[in-house]
Amino acid sequence: MNGGSWSRRRAWVFVLACWALLFGASARGQAERPIVYVAPIRGEIDNGLAPYVQRAVREAEQAGAAALVLPIDTFGGRVDAAVVIRDALLGAKVPTVAFISPRAISAGALIALAAEDIAMTTGATIGAAAPVLAGPQGQAAPAGEKATSYVRKEFRATAEARGREPLLFEAMVDEDVEVPDVVAKGKLLTLTTDEALALGAASYRAETLDEVLAERGLSDAEIRSLTPNWAEKLVRFSTSAAVSSLLLGLGMLGLFVEIRTPGFGAPGIVGLVCLALFFWSHAIIALVGWEELALVGGGIALLLLEIFVIPGFGLAGVLGVAALLAGLGMSFVGAGVTTAGIVSAAAQVAVALAVTLVGAALLLRFLPRLPFGRRLVLETGHPDHALPFEPSPLDAILPGDLGKAASPLRPSGVAEITGARVDAISEGEFIPAGTALEVLRVERSHVVVRRAFEKEKG
Repeated sequence: MNGGSWSRRRAWVFVLACWALLFGASARGQAERPIVYVAPIRGEIDNGLAPYVQRAVREAEQAGAAALVLPIDTFGGRVDAAVVIRDALLGAKVPTVAFISPRAISAGALIALAAEDIAMTTGATIGAAAPVLAGPQGQAAPAGEKATSYVRKEFRATAEARGREPLLFEAMVDEDVEVPDVVAKGKLLTLTTDEALALGAASYRAETLDEVLAERGLSDAEIRSLTPNWAEKLVRFSTSAAVSSLLLGLGMLGLFVEIRTPGFGAPGIVGLVCLALFFWSHAIIALVGWEELALVGGGIALLLLEIFVIPGFGLAGVLGVAALLAGLGMSFVGAGVTTAGIVSAAAQVAVALAVTLVGAALLLRFLPRLPFGRRLVLETGHPDHALPFEPSPLDAILPGDLGKAASPLRPSGVAEITGARVDAISEGEFIPAGTALEVLRVERSHVVVRRAFEKEKG
């Protein structure tokens, strides 16, 4: 009896051990299943794309992924954005694969070149990466020797880092580079899939993602697909050319109106939000750093000093405008920028500021006549005219009466008219304290005035 019980116990122990071994092997097999991250790059290469690719590299590294695959379909875009992505791929601690399906043109070619492997579908193309500038009518124009030299060396350095023939990729950038039996001088190089494979510019042909993984021995890998998150979409939207200009214009306009009106309200809040979104989004894509913020902050401080402390417009105002233009201009340019690019960025900022000032002048001129504008005017201290038992000092004031500004008018303030201190607002201009005034019209709670030029002369 005892011998039989012992035998059964040993049999159960053997069965449980077998199950444990099988379960452990299965768990190890599942745990050791390779992971592949897939982050598509499609459409225009812009500044907002860089944070997305950087996140893809970071997450793949943290997960110990076997590879990061970048399906590419782009006609190109900004060189500075491509350089940021290129740096992220060269520094990645995970194998990277550029899967060109069906094209990697211009800046897209640099991104593809930065990957360890380049896979191309049948009929794909890579190349035509000469830097260009947008002309006055929107047409493309050569960027010049300085920009071409920079981009050409970026391609060469990247090709050298990945063990590819540098001359082939330099010929994609500079038409002066000749590759015997491949491309003549005066022509830019663009390669098809067959040509790229024959010249060693591409690693292998693949029609689908599964074929790419099979080439890497990762057919059984767990696929983790990435797409831009809400923050990256917001950055990409906020850094587009049109939206950046709009944010900058609204921000400057809001602050301008806020400075010229009493208290702090909606214009100031809108202005600060727009400027914060502009600088935050550009800081995310590494276009704004402490230098740009210091220049913009210093410029605004000098302009405020000029407006509130120093009469007229002198050195502080000139330096403030210069610092503001420099800081904002630098916020629009990135790596590899040329002198022409800096001048172009500064011109765009100058135009945006000019439009902002014109808009502010028009707004302030008509502000007193708008329902919203009247709410920005000081309306305390003077009872309504409809109260016969407590007459207002405004009752004794008529259009054409003379007085002087008891405080600066920005455009609202206090004036002394016919011996009474009343709330006053100009037609948009700044009027220093002590300036002679002429009443244009009398409103319910204030008077609208202008400088009494002719009276002062007389």
